[in-house]
Amino acid sequence: MALIVQKYGGTSMGSIDRIKNVAKRVKRWHDNGHQVVVVVSAMSGETNRLIDLARQISSQPDAREYDQMVSTGEQVSISLLAMAIKELGIGARSFTGRQVAIKTDSAHNKARIESIDDKNIRAQLDAGNVVIVAGFQGIDEEGNATTLGRGGSDTTGVAIAAALGADECQIYTDVDGVYTTDPRVTSKAKKLEKITFEEMLEMASLGSKILQIRSVEFAGKYGVPLRVLSSFDENNDGSFDQEFQDNVGTLITIDEGDNMEQAIISGIAFNRDEAKIVVRGVPDHPGIASAILSPIGRANIEIDMIVQNLSTNGMTDFTFTVNRTDMEKTMKVLENEVKDEIGAKEILSNDEVVKVSLVGVGMRSHAGVASLMFQTLAENNINIQMISTSEIKVSVLIQEQYLEKAVRSLHTAFGLDRADGESKIAGL
Repeated sequence: MALIVQKYGGTSMGSIDRIKNVAKRVKRWHDNGHQVVVVVSAMSGETNRLIDLARQISSQPDAREYDQMVSTGEQVSISLLAMAIKELGIGARSFTGRQVAIKTDSAHNKARIESIDDKNIRAQLDAGNVVIVAGFQGIDEEGNATTLGRGGSDTTGVAIAAALGADECQIYTDVDGVYTTDPRVTSKAKKLEKITFEEMLEMASLGSKILQIRSVEFAGKYGVPLRVLSSFDENNDGSFDQEFQDNVGTLITIDEGDNMEQAIISGIAFNRDEAKIVVRGVPDHPGIASAILSPIGRANIEIDMIVQNLSTNGMTDFTFTVNRTDMEKTMKVLENEVKDEIGAKEILSNDEVVKVSLVGVGMRSHAGVASLMFQTLAENNINIQMISTSEIKVSVLIQEQYLEKAVRSLHTAFGLDRADGESKIAGL
């Protein structure tokens, strides 16, 4: 018997029929002798509906009242799922974040979990019941409702799994696992059986939308085995074909293992939400980077890639990227607070760029990854505008129009199309 925490997102809970199918899936695990805790999001579209209501009242709603309102979506879904499970003849009990209790700090809309009292959950599990917990929410030390930010139900699921010492935390979503890249870009993308926390964290931060970054960080910190599975593999009657019963999704684990060592590249991530800013003709002296970036930091704008050109006659160009939605705000900061202060010649922006990244723990033990990446892009006449690297990642900034061509060519070059994963890197 295992203790399993399952998390279902809004799409999985998007209708009464889907909720009933989730109940049937939970019953299958319960009937096999496992203790099951289920974490759910609000029904698909419900949180957006509530946010829209708040925006109709105020363009900047009071943070406390905002959380008080948007946290109600999960209260509906946990109750409906508990009812559906009981209709199948199994005991079930639902809990809000307050009732668990999931204690957080007081940062409304983006609270962080500080502790979880597992007493109520364990009592219900010991009584043979399935426990359903509202994701995305908690309470602060003053008893106010708090929310964890978009995708926060993933973090709730992982945190509860960590608090209970669960054998596994299963994240059910609308895909059946983590793929080598987005299957919508190349039909040759393959599902990974395993991926490390490090790789998943890099892919999540680089644009992969499968898991919330904080949930992966939490799982890695507390060593919670994560598994990504599809919630849409049942037949219309809620039964499961053998091929779906054998589908184990993708396991995200701390253990690289021998098989993980053999994979030089595990996946290709990309991010369309990039914008490039170039500050041209600035004096090349100590402190110039700080003079440019500090005002941007004070405006709460995050910087991604950074390049400073070699100095020519004491002058240089300074280039960096920000989220595409922050481009105009960044330009205003630079024009109003930076340009005249540092004597910059001009400031340019470009929001028709994307970041493409190779991710893999195998980079630690294999040379030649970056050179093959650059060679492949050159052979396809794709110009590289910026480069950044880490121990298990190489990222490049390219023109947006070449995104699909770049991903497909790199997917082939690094052997991700092949069953044996053989790449063109010499000697491998």
